[in-house]
Amino acid sequence: MTFSLVARSADGRLHGVAVASKFLAAGALVPAAAAEVGALATQAHVNLAYRPQGLTLLRTGVAAADVVAGLVAADPERQHRQLGVVGVSGAGASWTGPACHPWAGGRTGEGWAAQGNVLTGPEVVDALGDAWLAGSTLPFAERLVAALRAGDQAGGDRRGRQSAGLLVVERGGGYGGTSDVVVDLRVDDHPDPVAELGRLLAVHTMLFSRPDPATLLDLSGAVAEEVAALLTALGHPVTDDGTEAALISWAGLENLEERLVPGRIDPVVLTHLRGVAPHVPAPRSAS
Repeated sequence: MTFSLVARSADGRLHGVAVASKFLAAGALVPAAAAEVGALATQAHVNLAYRPQGLTLLRTGVAAADVVAGLVAADPERQHRQLGVVGVSGAGASWTGPACHPWAGGRTGEGWAAQGNVLTGPEVVDALGDAWLAGSTLPFAERLVAALRAGDQAGGDRRGRQSAGLLVVERGGGYGGTSDVVVDLRVDDHPDPVAELGRLLAVHTMLFSRPDPATLLDLSGAVAEEVAALLTALGHPVTDDGTEAALISWAGLENLEERLVPGRIDPVVLTHLRGVAPHVPAPRSAS
């Protein structure tokens, strides 16, 4: 009783799943993904064994369509299952068992698979696919959520709304470079879960995304003076250790440590600092 999109980035580095449902905590059950391996969604009458089994098959180089065929062939309850799979290359694949509650079906393309059951109609899956294809300029996680939002706005689960989830993986792309999980967000029980998922992703992006090197500002001159004044106003005065040490101390408390770059400052961090500090006039030349 769910709709989902499973997808791969154009460069093959990211895989992810976005899901929404009138079901408690669908994000805890539906998605699975492994960096440089693939991703899948198991739904309708969920078979949680599909997640490790499907990823194992993908690791051995089995194509998405063959993963789907193998999983459902071995499952005596396959007529009640729905499944979407994307590998490291090629088209996505989807399965909808004939006993899934209507409307149920899927649509696939190069690097993606959209599927849903108990939907208002095929327009939901069409909206998922169309929005995914139209969102090629968006960051990967935002593109998944934009597609999910389009499916929700097209009608979504005909029983209503309750939960949503987003899982994105990339080799070394997680927190501190120590894991492959780039994004793992869930809205377990909410009247407007897709909108709430979008809000959480925006917060996650602000806190944990790596800064764009092209936008970094040198932590010197007027910029350093402003940062020092803002930090002092927040109770983090600059000591003999310098402005950067005070900035690191404050940023750690604000959970912005992933955006720190030695000798420079991310404009996202500076904007947040300006927003939370008592008013301090910016030096005329500060950006």
